[in-house]
Order: sequence, then structure tokens, then C-alpha cells
Amino acid sequence: MSSMRTIMACVAALAAVGTGIGMWNTVAPGEERKKEILKNLPESNPARMEESRKRNALMMQVLKEAAETNDNIARGYGSRK
Repeated sequence: MSSMRTIMACVAALAAVGTGIGMWNTVAPGEERKKEILKNLPESNPARMEESRKRNALMMQVLKEAAETNDNIARGYGSRK
């Protein structure tokens, strides 16, 4: 009886894994969709890439300035009593 339980547990585990793989294949994008996604990435367009670089540089500048100050700017925006 114990071997029957082991076999049934293995079959149930394999069925669960198979169901998961089947669901993954159902929702995963196809080759055409993957190519479309890659085509629309910022790295594929030089103008968008330059815009991303500028935005990242500005964010790094803001973070650097915030790290150098001792002020807690989060406190200043709340309601004051």
C-alpha cells in the first residue's frame, strides 16, 4: 500500500509540473511578439537611448546631492502642526 501512495504522489507531482509548464507556454510571447518587443526597446533607437542617458544622469545628480546633504526632505513635505 505504501508503494501505491508513493506512485500516486509522484504522478500528482508530475501532473502539477506538467500543468505549470503548459500554462507557461500558453502565456509566453511567440517569436513575432519577442521581435516586436526587442524592436521597441530604448537601446534599439539612438534618440531614445540618448534621452535615457540624460534622464539617468539627472537622476544620479539628484541622488548625489541628496546624499551629500544632512536635511531630511521627506519631513518637510508632511503636514506641520
